[in-house]
Amino acid sequence: MMGSMSPDELKETVSRGLLAFPLTDFNASNEFDPRAHAARIEWLSGQGAAAFFSAGGAGEFFSLSKAEYLEVIHTAVTASASALPIIASAGYGTRLAIEYVQEAERLGVDGILLLPPYLTEATQEGLRDHITAVCRSTRLGVIVYNRANCQPNAETLDRIAETCPNFVGFKDGVGNMETLLSVRSRLNGRLAMINGMPTAEVYARSYRTIGIPAYSSAVFNFAPRSATAFYGAVLGDDLETYDAFVTNFLLPYLKIRGRQPGYAVSIVKAGAEIVGRSAGKVRPPLSDLTPQEYEELSSLIARLGPQE
Repeated sequence: MMGSMSPDELKETVSRGLLAFPLTDFNASNEFDPRAHAARIEWLSGQGAAAFFSAGGAGEFFSLSKAEYLEVIHTAVTASASALPIIASAGYGTRLAIEYVQEAERLGVDGILLLPPYLTEATQEGLRDHITAVCRSTRLGVIVYNRANCQPNAETLDRIAETCPNFVGFKDGVGNMETLLSVRSRLNGRLAMINGMPTAEVYARSYRTIGIPAYSSAVFNFAPRSATAFYGAVLGDDLETYDAFVTNFLLPYLKIRGRQPGYAVSIVKAGAEIVGRSAGKVRPPLSDLTPQEYEELSSLIARLGPQE
């Protein structure tokens, strides 16, 4: 199997439209459930997203064995049936990241989201070597996730882009406006730039004002209709719809999410269960919401109305 998108086509796709990263489905024994995951991909594929990041942060990449990862990617590619692009996450050290990338390419994905390396900090030269090696290992378009211990500066990104035509995207999870403006100025449209902040809706208007309208939505996993309407409000400067969503849902949602480390994933899994689309529990070291928090979230989601 081979993905149908060229790197340039991937760049164009992720530069516009709402992006999503589906949850990974676990059964009652906390094992990957391919049938449930296929149903999730099929459901979300018809809800208006431009592309999916498969086995990403919300998909608990960090908790998957390599065999499980491959099964998740295969399931997503098969279930999407080319309805929209599947971008596979890859990470860890350089050699292992390359293995993941090449296996995902073999399974037919349309692009790669390169997550930060495991554990250790790195120099700018080390990050350049790491990203360059991954890009050269595949014909697929590669998007770098700027977060944690992988924060290449504008000069480093420019050097990578000079030698790697398939390096096409920069997904930002840090929120440093100086860095974002430097990257945009230096690379002058060479990269697709994506708001990849946790609960990206919080930052959507700020990023749009500097020319970055695209973002990946966690809320889309359990409230795709509301997430899509909010994205439209951001693009259309519909302040009434924007303010209503922020006041009635987003701010109280953030209060729950901020109570414990890792709740950025846990709250999304709880939301999916509340709307009848359970993906199971999170795996350790993450923890699920408490029963009280679950009820709080349930009340918030009820305010959004039907999502089907």
